[in-house]
Amino acid sequence: MSVGRTIKHKAQEFKGRVTERIGRTTRNRRLQREGRTDRVAGNLKQSGDKAKDAFRP
Repeated sequence: MSVGRTIKHKAQEFKGRVTERIGRTTRNRRLQREGRTDRVAGNLKQSGDKAKDAFRP
């Protein structure tokens, strides 16, 4: 897995956590949804990269 890709996916996950937290604090459901989406997408991308690396010879 590329270091740049790893950083990019972790940054997306972190951004999602922050956005979701801001949405909760301000009671803004749209921000909560966006944050949750970013967080889950970042986690899925990381998992996909780990799976690819596991099957590499």
